[in-house]
This record gives sequence, C-alpha cells and structure tokens, in this order.
Amino acid sequence: MFAKRLLDVGVAAALIIFNLPIMVLVAVLIKIDSCGPAIFIQTRVGKNRRRVRASNPSGRYRGPDRRKMDLGGRPFAMYKFRSMVQEAEALLPSLVNLGALKDPCYKLDNDPRVTKLGKLLRQTSIDELPQLFNVFKGDMSLVGPRPEALNVVELYADKHKRRLRVKPGLTGLQQVRCRGTKCMEERLKQDFYYIENRTLLMDFWILYKTFGVVIRGTGAL
Repeated sequence: MFAKRLLDVGVAAALIIFNLPIMVLVAVLIKIDSCGPAIFIQTRVGKNRRRVRASNPSGRYRGPDRRKMDLGGRPFAMYKFRSMVQEAEALLPSLVNLGALKDPCYKLDNDPRVTKLGKLLRQTSIDELPQLFNVFKGDMSLVGPRPEALNVVELYADKHKRRLRVKPGLTGLQQVRCRGTKCMEERLKQDFYYIENRTLLMDFWILYKTFGVVIRGTGAL
C-alpha cells in the first residue's frame, strides 16, 4: 500500500532525527561498557519470495541438508544496538540446539550473553532504534510480524511461512498482545490475524499501544 509506505518513510525519518542524540549517546555507552561494535547486524528474513542457499552467512549454523530451499522471504541485514557480548553468535550453539526445537522459535530466560547495559536497552526497547533505518530503506515496515533470524526461518514449515507474506515490522500485534511469549501458536495467531485484517487504522492503534507496552516493559527479555 502506497499510504503505508508513505507513513513508514515519514514517521521513520522523523523518529531518526528526533532520536539521533539518544542513538549517539547509546552507541558511546555500548563502546564503554563492553568490547565490540555498537551496532549488531544480523541476517533476518522479510517479504518477497526468493530461493537462497540454506546456510547462515556466518557459517556457524547450517540448516536442513539440502542444497537450496525456499525460505518464503528475502533475507536482509537488520540493525540493532548490540545488547550482548561480542561473541554472542558463536556462543548460541552451546545454549540452544536449533535442530532439536519442537517449534521454530526460542527465547532464553536470563541469557548469559546479555550485558548489563544490554539488559536495560532490551527492557526499554532502545536496542531496536537502529531498525528505523531498516524501515526507511524499505526492508521493514513500522508495523508487521517481527523478522526472524535466517537460521530460525530455515526450520519453518509451510504454515509458518504465511507470516512472511507482508513486510516485517518494528512492532506488531504480537508485541502489544503477547510480547515475549515463547508459544509459537500464539505468535502465529496474532501475526495471521494482522496479515488478514491489516489496515492503516490498525497500524495506528498498534503504534499507540506499543508506547504503553514499552513504558511498562511488558514481556521484555
């Protein structure tokens, strides 16, 4: 929808300008707090069907043993403020066996990779601010299903790929109704409802509700 894209560009640009001093300060604090870059870049999967190799570019995890697979969406580089130690990606296999997951999702309680500053950034969702640049570029929308990591999407069944029919969002219905839930069925329920019933009015409602959820820290991990 042209109107939705116009909203994304306008609001993202305004929020980038408004939050620029905060983002600069956060970047400096991250560099002081721990070693590594201030911005964490991870491959996530968004809209637009395309066949890609079934392997994580980092080489630390390989998906199903097939030369190629249809992810159902287009991989892109998503930006976040780094909230974990620099070697967080390398430590993941020691914490989660992706191949043994019942459902293609996971969340770790008290993740040992999260830094002290990172915990605060996550609770306040400040770590997500760099994704405004993803919205401005067109990789993401302000509202939509949250983008999942490539190594998780490689485990998707066809029913899960339905959530890739629209652009992923900075926030979404899942975030205002069940933020932080570990239940894949509940996540899908909220994402599918949004996909089938989305309107600009619903987007405005979700954006409004997001502020309350962030302020209360509901479901933050």
